[in-house]
Amino acid sequence: MPGADAIIVGAGPAGLACAAAMSEFGLKTTILEKTATVASVWRRHYERLHLHSDRAHSGLPGMAMPRTYPRFPSRAQVVEYLENYAAYFDLCPIFNSTVRTVKRDGSAWRVDTQQRSFLAPVAVIATGWADFPHLPTWPGSDAYTGSVIHSTAYNNPAAFAGKRVLVVGFGSSGGEIALDLAQANVDVTLAVRGPVQILPRELLGLPIVTWAIAEARLPARVADFINAPAIRLAIGSVKHLGLKIASKGPRRMIEEDRRVPLLDAGTMARIRDGTIKVRGGIDRFTSDGVAFSDTPAETFDCVILATGFSPDLRGLLPEAKGVFDPHGMPLETGRATLEPGLFFCGLIASPTGQLREIGIEAQRIAQLATAYLPR
Repeated sequence: MPGADAIIVGAGPAGLACAAAMSEFGLKTTILEKTATVASVWRRHYERLHLHSDRAHSGLPGMAMPRTYPRFPSRAQVVEYLENYAAYFDLCPIFNSTVRTVKRDGSAWRVDTQQRSFLAPVAVIATGWADFPHLPTWPGSDAYTGSVIHSTAYNNPAAFAGKRVLVVGFGSSGGEIALDLAQANVDVTLAVRGPVQILPRELLGLPIVTWAIAEARLPARVADFINAPAIRLAIGSVKHLGLKIASKGPRRMIEEDRRVPLLDAGTMARIRDGTIKVRGGIDRFTSDGVAFSDTPAETFDCVILATGFSPDLRGLLPEAKGVFDPHGMPLETGRATLEPGLFFCGLIASPTGQLREIGIEAQRIAQLATAYLPR
């Protein structure tokens, strides 16, 4: 789009929200999306996935989620919502446009794709992190004859019928994939390396995100201290389940370590009844399985790595100064950066719900971009 005020990289929730919020300020945007659809990452998620934040707190700016949706909308409903959101705001991304680099060009930002270059005073990076799976290795990995996949490649239990499966990682994805397999009668084990935090999806009848929002102004230590007794009561003792609760509370874990605790949607009940087995961290792979740090080797046909993501955006912005931490993650998201006119949206985990935080960030970016642009 000639004469765009801002170029937005990515047509997921963050990119769409930024474009919609900017349109309310009269700004013209060009959205570049490397796939052929909006919400491409959500389309790839495993089938049973539901939002961990409730519908009421998950709508993007200018359009609430339909009241016909359940409290925790499904993956398919989130995709439907994002499609309708793009249509409602008449957002027309340029599809199949993989961005190579984003660089300063005089007073503008030049965004280079494989087909052409785009120029605008403002650039917004809204790529998300799902294209950067973290794939750790262990001694013996090369000799293992089973299959190893990242959780992003998991769709449903059908391919694992009759197999022994090890899921590595105790975040929400690992817990939910293990639950999905267990409910399909697949023999599944969870490898849990260290101390964990577990949150109920609802507490005293309210979504856990509601509590996080109410306590957002409190220091993380204080909020964790206040919530600990009620969470312990809701989750119950884990002493004899092969799990150890971390000394660092769930909100501190999110804010300081960028680790999201397990939001329990039924996993703990299956661990308690033995349907999901728990082992410690992996020590090494064998030819047909895994040896754990504190128990003997076991055989597994497949290992699913629910080990999160390691985004590194420095290759996308090779000349940007003062905007990344040592790992290539933005220092600021939803706020002004040290590079004038450059913004990031939705790239840091939030205890108050990722979609809600994306909406807040998008509106703030729209205001900042409007103030930055020449009158």
